[in-house]
Amino acid sequence: MKKIIAILCITLLIVSCGSSKKTTTKKGKQNTVKVDRKKKKAEKETEIVVVEEEAITETPEVYANKTEEYIAIFSDIAQNEMRNYQIPASITLAQGILESGSGSGRLSVEANNHFGIKCHEWTGAKIYHDDDASQECFRKYKNAKYSFRDHSLFLTERKRYSKLFELEKDDYEGWAKGLRAAGYATDRKYPNKLISLIERYQLYRFDADVLGKESKVSDKHAVVKGDTLYSISRKYNISVTELKSLNSLDGNDLFVGQILFVKPIPKDY
Repeated sequence: MKKIIAILCITLLIVSCGSSKKTTTKKGKQNTVKVDRKKKKAEKETEIVVVEEEAITETPEVYANKTEEYIAIFSDIAQNEMRNYQIPASITLAQGILESGSGSGRLSVEANNHFGIKCHEWTGAKIYHDDDASQECFRKYKNAKYSFRDHSLFLTERKRYSKLFELEKDDYEGWAKGLRAAGYATDRKYPNKLISLIERYQLYRFDADVLGKESKVSDKHAVVKGDTLYSISRKYNISVTELKSLNSLDGNDLFVGQILFVKPIPKDY
């Protein structure tokens, strides 16, 4: 009995000692990151927003017809040839319009040949086309400007056209008649066709520009790039209101090639 009591006492002593021990746990050191709220806010405010830009497309020029478009494209070249070779730009343009069908004929489209110039010892590229005879040889150019240059050389290098260069530089009527007389064309109406084109489209204005002269005043004006109602009214010394009235215009929009009346129409017209 004493032995049992002794064992119980020892057991109680061990339990009481164990419960009195303090339990300690090691807390791991926490890594803290300081957030700079002001900086974060600034970054948000300076975010770059990329917006896709809409494609910018140029509005194509609008022309009254193919002839007006032809004039707009090739008038600069014709004027340059006039400066270099003394051939009226009006004549060059009128011949180009007539002989190339305003740039839509086969020779001009496929060979950049605007004046129907045949091979004649030509060593460059060629194209064959029915003309006076079947499948005649014509010159083929990489660029239409070379066709205009060959046209100038064709007229300046042949003696039969030498008298034309004695005319006034803007005498398009003399040139039109002289070309036919020198054998350039067999069509008896060829001079009248050239003159009609020159006067209808006022091609003489390109001669006047090269020579530094004022273009003769006409009852009509063909709108060119850069024209406005105001600039046209100043040129012909009329008011914008009168110009709009003469042409029944409601707004201020114009298009290249548009023909405008610039003189009052007579009452008995």
